Amino acid sequence: MIAGVVVGVVVVALAVALGLSVRIVREYQRIVLFRLGRAVGLRGPGLVLVNPVTDRTAWVDLRERFLEIPHQTAITKDNATIAIDFIIFYKVVDPAMSVLQVQNFAAAAQNVASTSLRSVVGDMPLDDVLSKREDMNASLRVRLDEVTERWGVKVTAVEVREVNPPAGVLEAMTRQMSAERTRRAAITEAQGQKQAAITLAEGTKQAAILGAEGERQAAILRAEGLAAGLERIMAVAGAADPNTMRLQYLQTLESVGSSPATKIVVPMDLGGLVDGLRRTLVAGAPSPGPAAADPPAGVGPSPAEPPSAGTPSP
Repeated sequence: MIAGVVVGVVVVALAVALGLSVRIVREYQRIVLFRLGRAVGLRGPGLVLVNPVTDRTAWVDLRERFLEIPHQTAITKDNATIAIDFIIFYKVVDPAMSVLQVQNFAAAAQNVASTSLRSVVGDMPLDDVLSKREDMNASLRVRLDEVTERWGVKVTAVEVREVNPPAGVLEAMTRQMSAERTRRAAITEAQGQKQAAITLAEGTKQAAILGAEGERQAAILRAEGLAAGLERIMAVAGAADPNTMRLQYLQTLESVGSSPATKIVVPMDLGGLVDGLRRTLVAGAPSPGPAAADPPAGVGPSPAEPPSAGTPSP
């Protein structure tokens, strides 16, 4: 009976000791092992056996983590008071140093972040703080990394989430933004009007050029048509009989004279025209017979012709 109780106690003790001696360390974890108060190294990942009497362990997470820094008040270079909150992303690179060099990393990092933020913002004017967040993030990361490096912690990124300037500054910024947008709208409208005027002027210019070109082509075509007509008339006139031309001339004079005009058209070559008509009529008359060789009595030769040699002068 007593032996059974003793065996049971021994088994329970061994089970408890085994449970206290075995550690299962995950891939993203490490154990800093202390034996009799001295750091003897890292353990893990996997199955780790420790002495529950002499050994103590400190667990370290190697995954990247973040730390939220609440609103911190800072003064810019141009004496503007602003409130900023941001996030720090960090990762343990040396588990032993992260345990041995700092007691509470979160509290220590928050205090370092507050002082670093005031230092960085104090070197920047308000406009740069509002517009150059990337530069401010980089400066904060460098300053924090310089401090946390000796703790075995690497600051991977710093992101500013919100910047709250004073109410007066916000109102001034709103007015400035409104004025800037009004200015841009006026510039855009003026540029649009300028472009429209340029386009209209170009259209008018092209229309004038096309109109002048059309008129020039029309004048050229009219001149060519007139020249072709004159050439045709000259060709026909050159091939026509002179008598036909004289008769056509008389018909033209007749049509001009029959018009209701009060002007009298007298051809410049009237004598030549009459002489040509006379010759035409004489040439077209029938030849006289033998009885008509001599003119009748009392009829002398034509005044326009000189007397023949056989006829005495009157």
